[in-house]
Amino acid sequence: MLLLTHVLLILWISSVGGQGRHCDFPKINHGILYNEKKYKASFPVSLGKIFYYSCEYNYMPPSKYFWTPITCTEGGWSPTPKCLRVCFFPFVENGQSASSGQIYLEGATVQITCNKGYSLPDNQGSITCAEGGWSSPPECISTKTECQLPFLEANVDAYPKQEKYKVGDVLKFSCRQRLKRVGPDSVQCYEFGWSPNFPTCKGQVRSCGQPPQLPNGKMKHRKQEKYEHSEMVECDCNPNFVMKGPKKIQCMDGEWTALPTCVEPGKACGFMPQLENGYSQPSVPPYRHGVSVVLSCRNAYTMIGNTTITCIDGIWTELPKCVATNQLKRCEKPRFYTRPVKLHMYEFNHNARVSYKCAGKSTYIQTVCIDGKWDPEPDCLGKKKPLCPPPPQIPNAQNMLTTVNYQEGEKVAVLCKENHAFLEAKELVCRSGRWQSLPHCVESGQYCGPPPPIGNGDITSFPLSAYPPGSNVQYRCQSFYELRGNLTVTCRNGRWSEPPACIDACIISEDRMNKNNIQLKWRNPPKRYAKTGDFIEFECKHSHKERTPIQSFRVLCQEGKFEYPACE
Repeated sequence: MLLLTHVLLILWISSVGGQGRHCDFPKINHGILYNEKKYKASFPVSLGKIFYYSCEYNYMPPSKYFWTPITCTEGGWSPTPKCLRVCFFPFVENGQSASSGQIYLEGATVQITCNKGYSLPDNQGSITCAEGGWSSPPECISTKTECQLPFLEANVDAYPKQEKYKVGDVLKFSCRQRLKRVGPDSVQCYEFGWSPNFPTCKGQVRSCGQPPQLPNGKMKHRKQEKYEHSEMVECDCNPNFVMKGPKKIQCMDGEWTALPTCVEPGKACGFMPQLENGYSQPSVPPYRHGVSVVLSCRNAYTMIGNTTITCIDGIWTELPKCVATNQLKRCEKPRFYTRPVKLHMYEFNHNARVSYKCAGKSTYIQTVCIDGKWDPEPDCLGKKKPLCPPPPQIPNAQNMLTTVNYQEGEKVAVLCKENHAFLEAKELVCRSGRWQSLPHCVESGQYCGPPPPIGNGDITSFPLSAYPPGSNVQYRCQSFYELRGNLTVTCRNGRWSEPPACIDACIISEDRMNKNNIQLKWRNPPKRYAKTGDFIEFECKHSHKERTPIQSFRVLCQEGKFEYPACE
C-alpha cells in the first residue's frame, strides 16, 4: 500500500510538473515575435526561455518599449504579451479637454466638455480608447438648427419640407414635368450651411466631350466620342500617389464635375497586421504606399475576404479571416424569390452560388454563400442602405464640386488649401446616408505640421497634418536601437522641440560566440543585445582557456560595435 501511494505520488508530481514545463507559441493580437519565422518551428519551448515581441503601428506593449521580453514560466508567458491601441487625443473644436495633445493607451477614458450648443454623439461626457481607436470621434457636434428651407427654382421639388433643418439632415430633390436634373439629387445640412449647391431642372441638356486629363493619374474607362448627361467616369492615381477628392467625375449639362487631386508621396506602412491561422511571404517593413501583399491560410483553413492587403497612405486595408474549413457555416435558402435554380435544396455550402429573381422581375440575380451569409444579401423588398449625398465643399479645402452619390462606408479624402492644415480627420465617411467625421481646414499660423522624422524610429501615434500649440508626441525606436534624448517633443509657436535620436545597439551573436568558444558570463536571464554604453562580459566555455587578454572579456558596446574575445 505504501509503495502504491509512493508510485501514485510520483505520477501526480510528474503530471502536475508536465503541465507547465513548456509554453506554446504566443498569439499576440497586433504584435509579432522577434525573428518569428526563425523561432516558430521550435515551439513549444521549455521553462525559462526568453523571447522578445513588438507591436504593429498604432499599438504599444504595456511596457512602452519597442521590444518587450517575455519569459516561459509555470503559469505561461510572463508578462502576458499584449499590444494596446495607442490613441492620440487632438484639439477639440467647439469644446475643451485637459487631454488635448496627449497620447493614451487602450482602456483609458478622456473627459470632454463641449461649448454651449454643442455635444458629443449621444450626449456623452467622455470617450474611451478602444482597440479600433476612440469609441466615438473626439468632436463636439452642433445641437442647433442652422439650415433653413432654401429658395428653389421653378420645377424643382424638395423633400422632406420643413421650416428648419438640423445639422446632418438630408434634403432630396426631384424635377417636375419629366425635366432633367442638373446638379446633385440631394444635399446635407452642415454647420456652414447646405452643401453642395442646389440643382436646377432643364428641358434640354448637353452631352460632354472627353474627360479632362488627370495630372499624375488616369481615367478608368473605354474612350468614346461623347458622354451623355449624368454619365460617370472613375479616376485612378498613378502608383505611389494618393487621391484627394471625389474618385468619380460626372457629366452635367455639357461640363465635367471637379477632378480629384493626386498627391505624393503616400505614407509608408509599418509592420503588417498578423493574420491568425495564416501567413504572407517573408518581407521587411517599411512598405511604401500602394504596395500589396498576398496572404494565404494554413492547411485546413479557408480565407474569407480579399487575398491581398494594400498599404494606403500609411494604413493597411482590411485584413481577411482564416476560418477552419470544417467550421464554415452553411447558408439557408434565400428568401424573397419566386424561382430559384435549385428548388430542392434548403441549405447551401460555403462558396455555393445561387441565382434567384424577385416577383414581377424578369432578370436573375446571383449571390454567393460566404461562411453562412449570402453576398450580396438577397433583397427583393428594396431594403438597401441609403446613399449619401455628394460630399460637401469643405471651407478652405480644394474644389470638390461633384454630383456623385456614395455608398455606405465609402470615404473621400480632403485636401486643404495652401497655408491651411487639418484638425483631426482628413477624410469624410459615409454612414447611414449622411457624411460624418467632417474635416476642418484651419490657417496654419501657430499650428506647421507632423513632428520631424528620425532615423531608425517613429512616433507612437497616428500622424496628423496639423497640431495645436502645446501638443505632445512621443517617439519609439526600432528593434535594438536605443533612444537618446527626450522621449517627447512639444509644439510651441509653430515649431517642434528637439527630437531624440535612435542609437545602434549591439547584437550578441550565438554563432560568433560558438566560433570563439565563449559564452556570456551572466546568463540568467540570457541577454541577446546591449545598449550603447553597456558593458558585456564573456567567459570561456567548459574545457577552453583564454586566447585573448583577460581584459578583452569585458567589452564596451559603442553604437552597435564591440570586439569579441576568444578562447582555445
